[in-house]
Amino acid sequence: MPSKNMLPKGKRRQSVKADYRVMRDAANEVETADLAAAEAQLYGEAVPAAVSPATRATAAGPAREKRGFQKSGRRQQRSEPGSTAEAVVQAEDDDEVLLPGPEIASVGGTRTWVADADARGQRLDAYLAKALPEISRARAQLLIEHGQVRVNGVVGRAKGKLQGGETLMVEGEPQPAPLRATPENIPLSVVFEDRHMAVIDKPAGMMVHAGSGLNDDARSSGTLVNALLFYFKDQLSAVGGPLRPGIVHRLDKQTSGLIMVAKTDAAHRALAEMFAERSLEKRYIALVHRHVRNDRGLIDLPIARDRVRRTRMTTRVSAGYLTTASHGTPAQRHPEEMDVATQRRSNDPRPARTHYTVLERLQTPAGDFTLLDLRIETGRTHQIRVHMQSLGHPVVGDTLYGAPARIAGLPEGSAQLTRNFLHAAHLKLLHPITGKPLDLYAPLPAELEALLAQLRPAVPR
Repeated sequence: MPSKNMLPKGKRRQSVKADYRVMRDAANEVETADLAAAEAQLYGEAVPAAVSPATRATAAGPAREKRGFQKSGRRQQRSEPGSTAEAVVQAEDDDEVLLPGPEIASVGGTRTWVADADARGQRLDAYLAKALPEISRARAQLLIEHGQVRVNGVVGRAKGKLQGGETLMVEGEPQPAPLRATPENIPLSVVFEDRHMAVIDKPAGMMVHAGSGLNDDARSSGTLVNALLFYFKDQLSAVGGPLRPGIVHRLDKQTSGLIMVAKTDAAHRALAEMFAERSLEKRYIALVHRHVRNDRGLIDLPIARDRVRRTRMTTRVSAGYLTTASHGTPAQRHPEEMDVATQRRSNDPRPARTHYTVLERLQTPAGDFTLLDLRIETGRTHQIRVHMQSLGHPVVGDTLYGAPARIAGLPEGSAQLTRNFLHAAHLKLLHPITGKPLDLYAPLPAELEALLAQLRPAVPR
C-alpha cells in the first residue's frame, strides 16, 4: 500500500532539484548581503542595499512555526577615533527575545514534560537532543540505553517514533562508561621541563585526552595523555583526575603548538589561577581566507555551542533566555527559591575576547590570504576559529567553520593542507612556583611553512 506521503501517481519521478537550487541561490545571496553589511558597518562604510523580503523568504524555505531558541543579531563597531586602525567587534545589547521551548518540570533530578506537536515523526533520541540542549544526541542515546527515559511510563527506544503529546520522563544524567588512560610510547617534543611543570609542542592530529563517553581503545589511545604517562610516568599532577593527569588547558585536535603540563598539584593549581586571572600570554599564528583590512583589532563576542550543529560553536547567541518557567523579579521570588541568575547553564554564552594583528597579506592566484598573530584573553572552545569565521575570514583548512577543503589554484602537484592553519606559537608567563619569567616559542610546523612557501612566490614585489 503506497505511503500517504508519496507524490500522486504520475508525479513520483518529479524532481525537486530546481526548487532546491532556487532556495540555495537565495540563501547564498542573503548570506553574502549580510556579510557585506556587517563588514561595511565594521569599517565605517556605506551599508549596501539589503536583499528583498521575498528573497529572504525564499532562502528560509516553506514557512513554519518558530520555536525554541532563536539567533540574535550583533553589531560591529569601530574603535574610537585616534586609535590607529584598530577595529572592535562587540556583542549587541538589545538581543532578540527568544521563544519558549517545552515546559520542563524538574523534581529530584527527574525531568518531566509533554512532547509538543513538532515531535511527531521524530526519533526519540533526536527529539531529546533538541528538547534538552545541554546534552548531545550520543548522550541522549546513552540515557535511553540505560533505561533512564520513559515514554508514557514505558522505557523508551532510541529508534522509537513520537506522535506528539506523549509524557516524557528523564531520570538523572547520562553516565558514560569509564575510560582508562594507559601509557604509550609516543614521541614528544619537550620545549621546557623542570620538576614542577613542562611545556610540550603538540603536533596537529593529536587529541589532548580521550573524549567523554569513549571507551574503546581505538579512540582512547594516541592522545597526549597517553604519551605523557609514558614519558613522565607517575610525575604528573592528579588535580585533573585519572583521565587527564597533568592537563591544565587544551588545544584543538587539529591545532599544533605549545601546551602546558603540570607535574605537581601545587603547580597545577597555580597555573589554573593564572588562567583565571589572565596573567599569562598565549599567542597564535593563523592563516585566514581573504584580506583582513585593519592592521589590528579586537573581537569581543560571546561564544556558545551551536544548538543545531553540536560539534560547532557560534557567536550568534543571546545574553538571556525567556522560558515559560522564568522566575519573577527578586521581590516576587520565594525566600527559599535559589537565584538562578547566579547559575550558568552548560549551553549559556560565555564572554570571549581575541586580539589580532596582521603579519602579512598574500595576494595569490589561489586567492587572497592574511597571516595573523592572535592573542586570546579567554580560552573558549574553538575561540579563534569561530571568531575569525564570524568576521568572514575562516582559518585555512578549517572546513567545520566554512573554509574550503581544497585551495584551488595551487601549483600542480602541490600538497593540500589536511589540518587547520592554526599554531600556538608563543607562551609568556611567570613560572608558577619560582616566579622566573618564561618566554617560550614553537616554530611553525613543516606543513604550514610549505604552504606559505607555495603561496609567497606569487606575491607582487
